[in-house]
Amino acid sequence: MTGPAGRIVGVDVARCLALLGMMATHILEPLGGDGELTTIQSIASGRASGLFALLAGVSLALVTGGARPHQGRRLHGDRAGIVVRALLIAFIGLLLGGLPTDIAIILVYYAVLFVLALPFLGLGWRPLALLALAWTVAGPVASMLLRSGLESPARLVPSFEHLAAPADLAQSLLLTGYYPAIGWFAYLLAGLAIGRLDLRRSAVAARVALVGAAVAGVTWVVSTDLTGDAGVRRALLRADHGGATTWTELRRQLDQGSFGTTPTDSWWWLVPIGPHSGTSFTFLHTIGCSLAVLGLAVLAARVVTRGWAVVFGAGAMTLTLYSLHIVLLTPEIPPAEVPSSYLPQVLVVLLIGAAYALARTRGPLESLIGACSGAVARALTGRE
Repeated sequence: MTGPAGRIVGVDVARCLALLGMMATHILEPLGGDGELTTIQSIASGRASGLFALLAGVSLALVTGGARPHQGRRLHGDRAGIVVRALLIAFIGLLLGGLPTDIAIILVYYAVLFVLALPFLGLGWRPLALLALAWTVAGPVASMLLRSGLESPARLVPSFEHLAAPADLAQSLLLTGYYPAIGWFAYLLAGLAIGRLDLRRSAVAARVALVGAAVAGVTWVVSTDLTGDAGVRRALLRADHGGATTWTELRRQLDQGSFGTTPTDSWWWLVPIGPHSGTSFTFLHTIGCSLAVLGLAVLAARVVTRGWAVVFGAGAMTLTLYSLHIVLLTPEIPPAEVPSSYLPQVLVVLLIGAAYALARTRGPLESLIGACSGAVARALTGRE
């Protein structure tokens, strides 16, 4: 089930699915005048980006020792390499943020999560799992408390021009943006915890899938039950800033996706599940979905591993292909951003990924970042 250089192919399969899901949410449009989402949008919206962030935590865990986390000097080298990795990812994100697209680009937020993870890299899976669970509850609560006093919350797609207003940029990245670290760090902690398990064992992967499915199902049922109460619905409607006057309208708004945060006028806003809503139940549900996908992908890739590695080779070079996808969404570069361009883009992404997998070569951005971060880590640890 391992590919070149000991990669866990199932992790790459899950990462490829996350990339394709994010592309779908960027390109596909709702059906009809009432904004009804397509099936793929309903499945992918919010869940794909959550899976993407969780897998970042898995990757950090794997490069820092996997089930046996590095300690001492080697861990210091790992941390330095991850700082370099985060800086380069942020640089790429700032470049992409300056393009004329309507996409809430995740990369700078992603880099911030990498830096926040540094103190936790020496921990095992149990404390990391407990921290992740606590963060899914405490993060949204802290977010509501901190945002309640803000008059004009910043919500930015970071680009180089925003470096001139560092306070607004920091507020967006940490608290009020599309992927605010105060909530999204739960994904990274959960991914770190899973990456500290021995995912190469079928029994472990199966347990990850089963626990994930259970968490996703239970949180969905409980959230649906709580928001079915008439009093809760009235409280949510009173606090809503989107203009909804009925629960049907508000539910449709939630399904179509939020912008990273909830209103702060009612604690009941910790309960609904909706893409990018930043609620506790949303984080729990999407973490559960992510674990289920990851566990199933790892199990599936145990059979005909090389075939999975080629077909889903895009998952081993998602930074390069995500960046290419954003570039293709700029108006000046064909094809036009229309729903019919989704399948051609998917085909391009899969073909490029397969070609690199067959050549047993890393993507260009992955090679650059790996070389730079690896050189810094080796310099600090004295390893060749």
